[in-house]
Amino acid sequence: MTTNLYVLYGGKSAEHEVSLLTALTVLNALDKQKYNVYPIYITKAGIWCSLGLLDHELTDVTELQAEHPDTRPAASIGNLLCKLFSEGTEQKVVLPVLHGTNGEDGTVQGLLELMDVPYVGNGVLSSAAGMDKVIMKDLFAQAGIPQTDYTALLQHEWQSDAERECLRIEGRIGYPCYVKPANLGSSVGISRCDNRQDLCRAVHIALQYDRKLVIEKEVIGREIQLAVIGNDHPQCSVAGEFIKELDFFDYDKKYKSGRLIQQIPARLTDDIHSRLMDLSIQAFTALDGAGLMRVDFFVTDDNDIYINEVNTLPGFTKISMFPTLWEKTNGTTYAQLIDKLIELALERHERKQARNYRRDE
Repeated sequence: MTTNLYVLYGGKSAEHEVSLLTALTVLNALDKQKYNVYPIYITKAGIWCSLGLLDHELTDVTELQAEHPDTRPAASIGNLLCKLFSEGTEQKVVLPVLHGTNGEDGTVQGLLELMDVPYVGNGVLSSAAGMDKVIMKDLFAQAGIPQTDYTALLQHEWQSDAERECLRIEGRIGYPCYVKPANLGSSVGISRCDNRQDLCRAVHIALQYDRKLVIEKEVIGREIQLAVIGNDHPQCSVAGEFIKELDFFDYDKKYKSGRLIQQIPARLTDDIHSRLMDLSIQAFTALDGAGLMRVDFFVTDDNDIYINEVNTLPGFTKISMFPTLWEKTNGTTYAQLIDKLIELALERHERKQARNYRRDE
């Protein structure tokens, strides 16, 4: 049976450009003999645009962008989805490569659940929990996964009494610390703070991106990443790390400069490596993960382990760690990895269809 594969990218998010880079790589890697590939571009205004059936190699992200005369997001979504998903008998799968807000936070996943179509990646709950760093850390704490000290800060709390909140943060977390928007990724809006002046400036920056922030005590250690794929029986890759020039790896350094060295497998003892793999599966399970998840840790010089965060929709750009980890783990190619994720999406959807949604009389 022919499979129609709809790739969603762009989006109303600060990570719009990152999504375009991921989409370019994914779309070029897909086997056009196996899938009918339909790129679906979501503009920064939230308008959904179909680029039609893709049958050629793409050379630049500008080819992935389009404008639509309809300026009403709801109308563009409804018209497009009804047209695409109601026609034909082909097997249909959605592959979201949307990063950040309105992409990996459970909103698109909820829409696809209502449309009753299979989609790659985590479901509504795990996407939302993985995106919200405060909820994520609360769940890790409940699961007993080691992590650094943290606290949440809401916008109205800061606006009500910034002095009080500074004192609370200083007493509970101290300096140095990191201030992050709770619902964003790709290092956007993140600042390191050494004193109160830094803290106030960092909060001001982060509140531009989210009403909820997380403040974390700094951990001095190497950043180690692992990749998990699966549904009920997840598997974990070997660990990897980036060798980087700066203490803090910001957005421009991560996505624009390309000056990265991947060390796979990471330089770890066998015991620490095994422990990280176990904790990665534990984190995946704690968030009720499905499909894929990248799990990030800090490992100190004393071999203390702290989970940093997870990414429920990790990037697939040419410098992304997730696909490289699987290639180094068992030889899985980029295209094979996408095929596997599509298979997992279909497997999960098939199980959902077997549920009984009626109460027996």
